[in-house]
Amino acid sequence: MISLYQRLDQAFKEAIKNQQPVTASTLRLLKSAIHYRELDARRQLTEPELQAIINTQVKQRREAMAEYSKAGRPELAKKEEEELSVLLSFLPPQLSQAEVEAEVAGVIAELGAGGPKDFGKVMKGAMGRLTGRADGKVIQEIVRQRLGS
Repeated sequence: MISLYQRLDQAFKEAIKNQQPVTASTLRLLKSAIHYRELDARRQLTEPELQAIINTQVKQRREAMAEYSKAGRPELAKKEEEELSVLLSFLPPQLSQAEVEAEVAGVIAELGAGGPKDFGKVMKGAMGRLTGRADGKVIQEIVRQRLGS
């Protein structure tokens, strides 16, 4: 199986070769973020660490899209959306709302959580299970609904 590093390099080379500026610049920024994290860690990153960096980039794009839309800048929001789709192609498929709800229900049952005071414990367990497969805001919203907080 091809590693995430190899997939990123291959996609970057293809984007440059096929003259896809948005894809190339997005992957260039991602590779830069990975490089800086590797310098800090002084080692090559693992697949989960790479996915965490991609998730961070995805979150930044989503926040920027929201801000640009709010500010009435649809052209910039569209550019962020294009970058977001490039980044999402390197992450595992996201879980549906129903799948996330089922996982959260499982965590609540395992921990025996009963109310809002257990929010932190449930979030920690849910994020441990769902990181990279679901958006943190969606998880948080579902946990709040389930715990009645």
